[in-house]
Amino acid sequence: MTGKPQHPPRVKTASREPSIVSIASKQNLDGTLPSPTTAVVQQQQRWNHPRINVYRTLSTFWCFVVLGANDAALGALIPYLEEYYNLSYTVVSLVFLSPFVGYAASALLNNYVHHNFGQRGVGIIGPSAHMLAYIISSIHPPFPVLVVIYILAGFGNGISDAAWNAWISDMANANEVMGFLHGFYGLGATISPLIATTMITKGHLPWYNYYYLMIGFSFIELVFSSGAFWTATGPVYRASHVRTTDVKGNRMKEALFMKPSARITWLTTAFLIGYMGIEVGLGGWITTFMREIRHSSPFASGMTATGFWLGMTVGRVVLGFVTPRIGEKRAIIIYIPLAMALELCFWLIPQKIVSAVTVAIVGFLLGPLFPAAIVAVSRLLPKHLHVSAIGFAAAAGGGGAALFPFAVGAIAQAKGVGVLQPIVLALLVVILLLWLCLPRMGEKEE
Repeated sequence: MTGKPQHPPRVKTASREPSIVSIASKQNLDGTLPSPTTAVVQQQQRWNHPRINVYRTLSTFWCFVVLGANDAALGALIPYLEEYYNLSYTVVSLVFLSPFVGYAASALLNNYVHHNFGQRGVGIIGPSAHMLAYIISSIHPPFPVLVVIYILAGFGNGISDAAWNAWISDMANANEVMGFLHGFYGLGATISPLIATTMITKGHLPWYNYYYLMIGFSFIELVFSSGAFWTATGPVYRASHVRTTDVKGNRMKEALFMKPSARITWLTTAFLIGYMGIEVGLGGWITTFMREIRHSSPFASGMTATGFWLGMTVGRVVLGFVTPRIGEKRAIIIYIPLAMALELCFWLIPQKIVSAVTVAIVGFLLGPLFPAAIVAVSRLLPKHLHVSAIGFAAAAGGGGAALFPFAVGAIAQAKGVGVLQPIVLALLVVILLLWLCLPRMGEKEE
C-alpha cells in the first residue's frame, strides 16, 4: 500500500489503489478461498504471479516431459515387443489401443476430480497412475497384462493433460507458456526413443529396463505436482470457477450439448482426435517404417523418430511466439498445408536422408497445433467451461492417439507399414477442414 490512511479503500473503476476485489482475487490465486461476494471477479494469472505459480508451472512442465516420454517410447519399443512376445503388427498395436480406455475414463472423471479434490487431486492421481503402470511394465508381465496395464498410463496422461492445459490456457500470454508446456512434452518425446533405442541396441538391455527409468520420472512427478498444487483444493477451485451463464445443471452437459458451447467443444475435440492420431501415429510407427520400407539400421531408424519429436519440440517453442502474432486461426491454416506438402515428399521420395529431414520439419510444423487449439477454446468459451471442454477435448484427443496408431498397425498387417503416409495425409486434410469450421476468435485481454 501507499502512505494513505490505513482503512479499506473504496472500489473505484479509475483508482490505481488495489481494490477489495483485486485483493480477494489475489488471495484466491495464492490458494486461499475468497468470499462469495468477490469470487466472480478474477485477476488473470501469469506463470510467475503469484509466486506459487512459478513452482506450479515448472511442475506441469515436468509432467509433460513424462507424458511425452510415455507416448513416444512405444514407437521405439514396438519392434522389440514384437520379437519378445512373438507378435504380429495387429496384436502388438493393442498397446496403442488400450490407453484409449484410460483416456475415456479421464474425460468422464476430469470435472468430478476438479470439483471435489481440485488440482491437488490431479497432482496426486495422475502421477500415481503412471507409477503403477510403469512398475508393472518393468516386470515384463504376459502381453495381455501389459495391454491392460497401459490403460492406467492412458488415464494418468489424460487427466494430467486436460488439467494443466486448462490451467495454463487461462493465463496471460497463454500461447507462449503453452508453447513451452508442449515443448516439454516434445522434449520427453525426443529423449525417450533415443534412450530406449540406445539402451537396447548399444547397451544390449531388455526392452523393459526402460521402464525402470520411467518409474523414477513418475516418482519425481508425484512429489513435484502434489507439492506445488497442495493448496489448490476442491473448494478453492469451485470458488474461482463460478458459473457466468444462466444455464443450470452439469457443466459438462453445458459444454457438450448446449449452444453455442457445444459446437466449439465438438469441433475442437474432433480436431484434437485427428491431430493426436497424426502425432502419435507418425511418431509411433516411423521407426518401423524406416526399418521396413527405407531399410535403415535399427539405430538410424530410432534416430529418425528422435528427429521427428525434436522438430516438434522446437516448433512448439519457436512457433509459440509466432502464432499469436499471426493469429491462431490464420497460423494453423498456414502450418497444415506446409506439413502436407512435406509429408507428400516424405512418402514419394524413397531416400533415407530425405525421409529423416522431411519428417523432422513436419514435426516442427505440427508442433504448435495442439497448443493453438487449446488457446482457441479458452478464447471462445467462458472460464467456467474451460476444464469441462478442454478436459474432454484433450482426453478425447488422447483417444485419437490410441485409435489411429492401432488402425495403422491393423492395416499394415495386411498392406504393409507403407500405409502410414497416406493415412497421415488424409488426417491432415480432415483436421484442416475442421479448423476452418471454428468461429473467428477475438484476442483475450491480458
